[in-house]
Amino acid sequence: MNTLYIDRPGYELRWRDGALQLRRDGELERTVPAALLQRVVLRADTLLSSATLAALADADIGLLAFGGRGGQRVAQLMGKPGADARLRLAQCDLALQPSASAAIAARLVRAKLLGQARLLRRALVQRLDLRKPMLDGLDTLGLTLAQLRGAAASALPIGSLRGLEGAGAAAYFRAYQQLFAPALGFVGRRRRPPPDPVNAALSLGYTLLHAQAAQVLWSQGLDPALGFLHAPAYSRASLACDLMEPWRVQVDQLVWDAFRERTLRPEHFGRDGAGACLMGKPARAALYPLLHLAARRSEPAMCRTARALARALLANSALAAVCVDPADGDDGADRSEQEAP
Repeated sequence: MNTLYIDRPGYELRWRDGALQLRRDGELERTVPAALLQRVVLRADTLLSSATLAALADADIGLLAFGGRGGQRVAQLMGKPGADARLRLAQCDLALQPSASAAIAARLVRAKLLGQARLLRRALVQRLDLRKPMLDGLDTLGLTLAQLRGAAASALPIGSLRGLEGAGAAAYFRAYQQLFAPALGFVGRRRRPPPDPVNAALSLGYTLLHAQAAQVLWSQGLDPALGFLHAPAYSRASLACDLMEPWRVQVDQLVWDAFRERTLRPEHFGRDGAGACLMGKPARAALYPLLHLAARRSEPAMCRTARALARALLANSALAAVCVDPADGDDGADRSEQEAP
């Protein structure tokens, strides 16, 4: 086990002898050894003491707590920070250098676009009836990748890289939305609040992915707030936003699969008084195991990327050595386009 999900109210968490106890109505229901646990996700009202919170942090176990009926408020405990303060100093220095920031951002954008292209190629094979929108999306992604290659992306201004990423994302989502039944009402990515079941599922997946990225960065001694592709902004973990970009497509794939296979269905969702789409417990219960598997696949490569950045910062080496490795077990058709570990 890597992630423990609590989605039923009334539980109490207690730390005892290097393990986390789950109690309900005073009775012990389960004990999870710390060695099997990386993070805890609380989606329902849960009781835990300050001593248990401190023990989780000391054991380097992250905690993500959702609040509000739709889970729109999020709090995160990230475990032990990396001990070398020189990393944060070097990171601050790097964030103030536009060319160095662009070198890192370019690799993140390229890895993200390659992943989106892989998904659309899979969709083209499975949905021949959608050949035109899939090919249109692939054409735009291909042109965008060609611009990154032809312009020596590391020399592009950071604003131009953000523009290329935005253009690629727009083309990708125009194709991606065609994969879902019109009855679901999914006509593009909308976040706050999510207006339809697909956006609600994507939002949950992206939130958990962002928390994973923030915890990985924190454990490596990097500041999740100081980003390169995403500029530092108030109350935003910008570097966590950067790091998650190449792996967003894994969430997109599993959400498409879940609706295609009817693991997720419209009746699993509801609405609040403001019209926001809410995930019911059946939807969350169906999605948690899929997101857990995606996290297990992405975590090693995400850690390698964070470590590569940390090494480059400490060594003051060429930033081209910072790798992005989002390989997800594909057949390797475009593995030559990926960054080497």
